[in-house]
Amino acid sequence: MSLVYYNEEALTTLNKRGETPLEIARGSEACAEIIGLLSLTPEEARSLEWKGMARLYAPVAYWNSEMVKWIRSRSYADCHKWINEHDDELVREVLKYYNSNFLRELACNSQTYSDSLMFLALRIIHRYPLSLTDTYNGYTMLEFAESTQFNACSEIRNVLRLTPNYISSTPFPTLLLNLLPTKHHEIYGPYNTVCQFIKHMKYDKAELTEVEAVLKPIRKCDVCSSLGAKPCSRCKNTFYCSAECQKSAWKKHKKSCKESTSEAELRTLHKGIALLNMCIQRSGAGDGPTSVVVDFLLPGPAY
Repeated sequence: MSLVYYNEEALTTLNKRGETPLEIARGSEACAEIIGLLSLTPEEARSLEWKGMARLYAPVAYWNSEMVKWIRSRSYADCHKWINEHDDELVREVLKYYNSNFLRELACNSQTYSDSLMFLALRIIHRYPLSLTDTYNGYTMLEFAESTQFNACSEIRNVLRLTPNYISSTPFPTLLLNLLPTKHHEIYGPYNTVCQFIKHMKYDKAELTEVEAVLKPIRKCDVCSSLGAKPCSRCKNTFYCSAECQKSAWKKHKKSCKESTSEAELRTLHKGIALLNMCIQRSGAGDGPTSVVVDFLLPGPAY
C-alpha cells in the first residue's frame, strides 16, 4: 500500500511481459484486498489518500491505529461506538490481533477513572482473557499500570489483577456487577436482559414485530368487549378500549387494582421493550456502551 501511496502511477506500469500489477496479482491468486487495491486508478488512489486506502484495504491495521488514538485521548465513547457499529468479524479480528496493545494503552492512559473507561477495559479483557498475562518489553499490563510513570487509577489496577481463568469462567454481566460502581447495580437486571434480547433479535424489525405480537396479544375490553383493548397502566390485568370505558368501570375496578410483584416485573419488561425499540433505531446495542443502554435505564428518562 505504501508503494501505491507514494507512487500512484505504479498501478499502470507494465513488466517485461506487458502485465499490469493487477494482472500479476490475479494470476498469482492474491487476496481480495490486494486485488482491490491494485484495481484502483491513479486518480482514485490520489483521491482516497493514505487514510482512505488503509481503511478499505488494511482495515485491521487502520482500526488499530484509530483505537489507540482514541484511548490515548480518553475518547472511550468512540471506542465503544466503533465496536458496536462495525461488522462483528472485523471487530473480532482487530481485538484478536491487537488486544494486548489496547490493554497496554489503557494501563498507560487511565489515571482518571470513568465508567466508560472501566467498561472498555472489561470488554477488551472479556474477549481475550489471556491478554492479561501478555508482556511488552518484559513488563506485564499490571506493571505498566502500577509504575510511577503511568500511575493508573485503582479500579483499572484491580481489573488487571484478575486472572484469565476468572474472566473465562465469569459471565460478562457478573463482571459488570462486581467491578462497576454500585450506583448502577439496580439496573443491571433489565440492562442485561435487554442487551441479550437485542443481540438475539439481530436488529431485525420484522422479528421484533412478531415478538411484540406475542407479548401483546389481542385483548377484549372488559366493559364492551371491543378488540384491541389496552391494559390498565397500574395493574396490567384489566383491559379497556377507551378512557370512557375505563372511567365507567373504575368504581368497581379500583378495589382490585394494585401492583403486585409480577406486575412490577411486567413494567420492567415494557421498559425493556421501549429500550429495544430505541436501540434498533440508533447505535450502541449489544453489550454497551453504558452511555446508550445503562444511562437510558437510570431514573428519569422519558419514554
